[in-house]
Amino acid sequence: MQTSDTFNTILNLMPILFIWFFGLIFAIIVITFIFDTTQSKNAVLKNYPVIGHFRYLFSNLGEFFRQYFFAMDREEMPFNRAERDWVNRASKGNNSTIAFGSTKNLSAPGTSIFINCPFPTLDSDVVENKTVTIGEGYSDNPYTAKSIFNISGMSYGAISKPAILALSKGAKMAECWMNTGEGGLSSYHLESGADLVFQIGTAKYGVRNSDGSLNDEKLAKIAEYDQVKMFELKISQGAKPGKGGILPGIKVTTEISGIRGIPKGKDSVSPNRHIEISNDSELLDMINHIRNITKKPVGFKIVIGHIKWLDGFLNEVNVRGVDSAPDFITVDGGDGGAGASPMALMDNVGLSLKESLPLVVDNIMQNGLEDRVKVVASGKMITPADMAWAICAGADFVTSARGFMFAIGCIQSLKCNKNTCPTGITTHNKRLQKGLNPESKAEKVKNYVHNMINIVETIAHSCGVKEVRSLNRTHIRIVQNNGKSIPMNELYPTCPERENNESI
Repeated sequence: MQTSDTFNTILNLMPILFIWFFGLIFAIIVITFIFDTTQSKNAVLKNYPVIGHFRYLFSNLGEFFRQYFFAMDREEMPFNRAERDWVNRASKGNNSTIAFGSTKNLSAPGTSIFINCPFPTLDSDVVENKTVTIGEGYSDNPYTAKSIFNISGMSYGAISKPAILALSKGAKMAECWMNTGEGGLSSYHLESGADLVFQIGTAKYGVRNSDGSLNDEKLAKIAEYDQVKMFELKISQGAKPGKGGILPGIKVTTEISGIRGIPKGKDSVSPNRHIEISNDSELLDMINHIRNITKKPVGFKIVIGHIKWLDGFLNEVNVRGVDSAPDFITVDGGDGGAGASPMALMDNVGLSLKESLPLVVDNIMQNGLEDRVKVVASGKMITPADMAWAICAGADFVTSARGFMFAIGCIQSLKCNKNTCPTGITTHNKRLQKGLNPESKAEKVKNYVHNMINIVETIAHSCGVKEVRSLNRTHIRIVQNNGKSIPMNELYPTCPERENNESI
């Protein structure tokens, strides 16, 4: 009886509820109409009150509809669906095979085509990939890196606590290194025991004095951690050459403020270069100063603009002696990414990695420093083909940031700078972070590393070599504007080829 009375009461109230609901909608429309017609800042809303707001709604939804409904597999930027889906399958440990045929346009200029050998390497002839030691003979604590593929710099602040935990735990499981990014060293980096590369940005977060200069005592303290294997001086970054790091104030929490040594809640904008470095000599001075304090390998990260600059820098190294050289150079492409960057720099400044990496390798070899200075390739490389190309071009290691973001759940929603990332990766909103489980995502990081290396090994064996580092420029052709491909060693003939006993 009571249930029936309640139901009848609800039915009697329905007309009133509808009146109130539509009355509220009508009131909102009227208020919006009045606001739009009286304001003078937006011409569209003044001329088209109320309905003009739908323009902005549809504009914001455009990214969503293009990604899920309208874009073809190979159309999107910066990464297309085919690339993201491969990373997703690799990180889950799923089968990475596809059916029917390739959706990749193999005749587009710049496309890389690996040269298969008629007699590929048998599984029984495969050998382990060669290890490379950085700083051997020149550093008190040289670093023998176990993995060719590693995690590029992503700062705590730009990405969240659970993201850092997932990446560091995954790095430990995969036996690869993790670059801290310029935001300093947190307990979350150290928690898993992963190998770390401490990056020193232009603001020197975590190792800075109040005036922004380098604090030697803080630097020495960071070096005491055995997990910190190397130090990377960030000269420039792919997404914003000539511009320092940008962390919106909404992301500068109390904890991040303490780690970085900056005010809470205020935009953190790094200088566009190190205040101590204005020429080649001062760059070498800083590299050697850091190496003397830390007793560990030191290199620098840079986006190449003038290749003649690098030749002059390496000539300065030879004048001083090979002891003064950086232990490694990280080459970042002008097509790299960031959590926040001016569009003009992200779109238009700096050579792409496809052009700059071979040039850097050639300059190092021309100056006789190939045994001294190791090369790390970074910038928009998330698939095995990207990594294999970089090894062929002459890189010793490959690092990726956005590839690992995809591995832990990034959906390319392009909200990195707004603290509203729906996957919890680039936000400090606790509610949004709940969906990112560090334990399960760490497993995906491990799977991604292992599958990347495994497929690059498959490419190497198809080319007729026994291990990945035997790949060289004779194993790859680059499609030209006329649709025909030519070997990379003809495009860049200066670099002597690596040892290659098996390939044809």
